[in-house]
Amino acid sequence: MKNILFLLALSLGTTGVFAQDLTTPQTSASVGTRPIQQGNWLVGGSIGSIGYSFEGENFNINLNPQAGYFVSDGIAIGLAAGVGLQTVKDGDNIWSYKVMPFARYYFPEGASSTGRFFGQLEAGITGAESGGVSDTSFGFGINAGYAHFISNSVALEITGGYNYSKSNHASAQAQNGLGVAVGFQIYLPGRR
Repeated sequence: MKNILFLLALSLGTTGVFAQDLTTPQTSASVGTRPIQQGNWLVGGSIGSIGYSFEGENFNINLNPQAGYFVSDGIAIGLAAGVGLQTVKDGDNIWSYKVMPFARYYFPEGASSTGRFFGQLEAGITGAESGGVSDTSFGFGINAGYAHFISNSVALEITGGYNYSKSNHASAQAQNGLGVAVGFQIYLPGRR
């Protein structure tokens, strides 16, 4: 009798284990306009970006954190920072940095409940070090992108755009080019 009760309990226990629902990871969330409302914050950046400069024939990779505040529904202002490495064909590698205030606008056109198109303008100071020589410059960027919300407060982003910097030295040349970045943003609710 003990064996029958034991087998019955074991079969009920294993049936309960196998009857549980398995869930798949969440790949999108219906958020509407909640994350981009006035008073909210955004924190994140691109975890890696790649680009190609037309003048210097070089390849670069960067880490670009940023933080911003929504001053109005769909409009954020903030500060972007960055560090990067450029490998130059037949030359010294270049380590770079940037500090740029930015403004970001989320377009209502083409929006869905799980994603938003946006445009971002930034302008500020860039700097570089190569072969023991340092230089600072003025820089700006015009980028467009798409934010896909995977949860109520996290979005994966892809951006592409044009970036420019001009050295302070009279003999230096301007650098400009196209770039693509993949990253994420965390949208934090503000005080209401």
